[in-house]
Amino acid sequence: MGKILVTGGAGFIGSNFVHYLLENTDHSVVVLDKMTYAANEMSLAGLPADRFELVKGDIADTDIVDPLVKAADAVVHYAAESHNDNSLNDPTPFIHTNLIGTFTLLEAVRRHKTRYHHISTDEVFGDLELDDPAKFTETTPYNPSSPYSSTKAGSDLLVRAWVRSFGIEATISNCSNNYGPYQHIEKFIPRQITNILAGIQPKLYGEGLNVRDWIHASDHSSAVHTILEKGKIGETYLIGADGEVNNITVLRSILRLMGQSEDAFEHVVDRPGHDLRYAIDGSRLRAELGWEPQFTNFEAGLKDTIAWYTDNRAWWEPLKAEVEAKYAKAGQ
Repeated sequence: MGKILVTGGAGFIGSNFVHYLLENTDHSVVVLDKMTYAANEMSLAGLPADRFELVKGDIADTDIVDPLVKAADAVVHYAAESHNDNSLNDPTPFIHTNLIGTFTLLEAVRRHKTRYHHISTDEVFGDLELDDPAKFTETTPYNPSSPYSSTKAGSDLLVRAWVRSFGIEATISNCSNNYGPYQHIEKFIPRQITNILAGIQPKLYGEGLNVRDWIHASDHSSAVHTILEKGKIGETYLIGADGEVNNITVLRSILRLMGQSEDAFEHVVDRPGHDLRYAIDGSRLRAELGWEPQFTNFEAGLKDTIAWYTDNRAWWEPLKAEVEAKYAKAGQ
C-alpha cells in the first residue's frame, strides 16, 4: 500500500491522519479536498513535497476523482459535511457531499478495484439515555436524528451495498467525538479554548448534561491505519477510547486547566434535537486487531489540545470573529 488518497485531508481529522501517515509510515499521500470553510491549508503546511500532494476539488466530481483513485493503492474517505448546527440550517451540502460524494468515490473504487476505507460517526446510531448502561456496538441499529447523521448513515449503507453487490474491498469505521489539533473553532472544545484565549466568556448549550465519548484525533488516526492494514474486508469497526464525559464537565476542566474559575461560563439556548449521550464499545477493534489508544487520560489530552491552540493563534484567530458572530445571531 504505497500511495494513499485521503479525501477531506485538509479538514480536522483528515489532516491529523495525513500527519500520522507521513510521520509514522513510508506511505505517500494525496489529499483531495474541496477547501470549504472547514478546511485549512495551513493544517498541511510543511509536509514533505516528495511524499505529499494537495489536489483541490469536489469528491462528487467524477473527472477529478477517477484518475486519483486509479493512481492510488488505497482510498481513505474522510471528506464530509459534519457540523450538526449547519445541517439544521441547510441540509443541501450534506446530501451533496455525504451521499453523492460517497457514491462517486465508490463507483471509482469499483472501476479500479482500489482498497477503500470509509470514515463514519457514532451519531448514525442516534443517542442513548443518560442512565442507560448500554454502549453502541457494531450491531446497533441505525437511528440518526439530524440531516448530518442521516446522510452519514446513508453513506455507510452505500458502502455496505457496494461490498455485497459489487465486491469492492472496503471497511467502515464509526468513531466517537474527536478532539485535538486542527479542529475548526465552531466545534465545542476548540470554541471554548479559543474563547478563553480571546477574552470571551465560554458558552454552554443548555445545562450541559449531554454526554459525549471523547477520543484524541491522534488515536483515531492510529486506529484507522490499523483497520486499513489489518481489518477484514466488508467489516465495520467502532473506534472509541472509553472517554465518556458530559459537556459541563469538559468545560469546567478546560476552565480549570486554563487558570479560570470553573463557573466562568454562560448558558445559551440548547441545540434543537440535541442528542443526549453517545458511548462506543470499541472492544472488537482492540481484541481482533490489537489497537490501543495512547491518550487514555482525557485531561492529559485536553492539556495537549489547549497547548496547541495556545501556540497556534495564527491558525484560528482569523476565523474567530466570524464564528462568534454566527453563534451570536443564533442566540448561542
